[in-house]
Amino acid sequence: MKLLLDTHILLWAAQGSEQLSSKAKALIEDPENQLYFSAASLWEIAIKNKLGRADFKVDLAVLRRNLLDNGFEEIAINSAHTIGVDALPNIHKDPFDRMLIAQTAVEGITLMTADSVVAGYPVAVVSV
Repeated sequence: MKLLLDTHILLWAAQGSEQLSSKAKALIEDPENQLYFSAASLWEIAIKNKLGRADFKVDLAVLRRNLLDNGFEEIAINSAHTIGVDALPNIHKDPFDRMLIAQTAVEGITLMTADSVVAGYPVAVVSV
């Protein structure tokens, strides 16, 4: 399965957090799954880190390098993704989550999330 990790799942996995569910761990560790992260997640982390959010405190360059070194593929933001955001119903207000949802739809992959609101979109989602 092709899995795009949402920002919180990405951070929890990178930090070895107890907040990462056993289901999420199993999916991330399954060699049959291809794992992706979005430039939108790194952007969100950068902004929220600068705003002083302790749960987003991370060295972005190190995080990105570790993700790439561990086989994650990066999804850049392109115009098809932004058009996808415009087409989404207004279920969720967070612009970063909306971009991840649009990328999921456009790229034909599955979004891994712990956010029940995100799971309400008509895209492939695995709730963990």
